[in-house]
Amino acid sequence: MNAGAILEAAGLTKEFGGFVAVNNVNLTVERGSVHALIGPNGAGKTTLFNLLTKFLQPTRGAIRYQGRDITR
Repeated sequence: MNAGAILEAAGLTKEFGGFVAVNNVNLTVERGSVHALIGPNGAGKTTLFNLLTKFLQPTRGAIRYQGRDITR
């Protein structure tokens, strides 16, 4: 884990049936930083946000908040 990271995603993947909506996302958000998630319609932005906020559970991967695993 990155010592300055408040939120980390490692290998985050979400599949719906045979459709892969988010594939192997790695993300580190450090305290005090600002990030933007951009892309075309259907790119998986909302699905990634829903994974990070625990509205959805990932098919694979891990989410850590302040160093604590919150994946499941």
